[in-house]
Amino acid sequence: MPLEINCDMGESFGLYRMGDDAAIMPYITVANVACGFHASDPSVMARTVKLAKEHRVKVGAHPSLPDLQGFGRREMKMQPDELVDCIIYQVGALKGFLNQDGMALNHIKPHGALYGMAARSEDVARAVAKAAAVFNVPLYGMARTFHERVYKAAGIPFVAEFYADLDYSQDGSLIITREHGAVEPKAAAERVLRAVKEGKVKSIDGVDVPVRADSVCVHSDTQGAAEVARAVRETLAGCLG
Repeated sequence: MPLEINCDMGESFGLYRMGDDAAIMPYITVANVACGFHASDPSVMARTVKLAKEHRVKVGAHPSLPDLQGFGRREMKMQPDELVDCIIYQVGALKGFLNQDGMALNHIKPHGALYGMAARSEDVARAVAKAAAVFNVPLYGMARTFHERVYKAAGIPFVAEFYADLDYSQDGSLIITREHGAVEPKAAAERVLRAVKEGKVKSIDGVDVPVRADSVCVHSDTQGAAEVARAVRETLAGCLG
């Protein structure tokens, strides 16, 4: 499949602003739009979808645990059926705005703690897959985790992500922080290029770990995200679909 650059965005809420979506949008090909449970509100969702349409950027849903105060980055226990309903509810909200602008739902990508829990827990991954099956769209996640194993077993297309602005541990797992600090754009772009070409990234312990990058993610709340996205876009110009 053609390589993508995706970004988690639409994460403002009311009068609170998170990230510069307008500055980032020209450098990405796919937007993961928050659905209201960790960030966003109806007006933010509507604006983000319209902005993506203007830039011909595909839109997927970015549902989370119901944790608005913690930005979806705190884990919580939920029954599988409760989690399925939680995801369907959020994706359905975003899909209404997509329908309004004549756009298709491209995919689903869980956010934050939910993403990490699904990577480690087969039960959580099954709940995510069950919700995604309702909408018949691909799921984004990390290769060599329950994301890939469970989603594929459920017959759902899987898109493997690599993160330009997050660190990896020695076991290949993603280090999900409460806040994303600044990263140097050129270094991030070079790291991405190595992941794409060699399938490797240096962990925080200095050890090479295997990765796969069907889609490269840049977070909108990373400091200097627009510059990082631009550097990644320029570096991967010949690889993008």
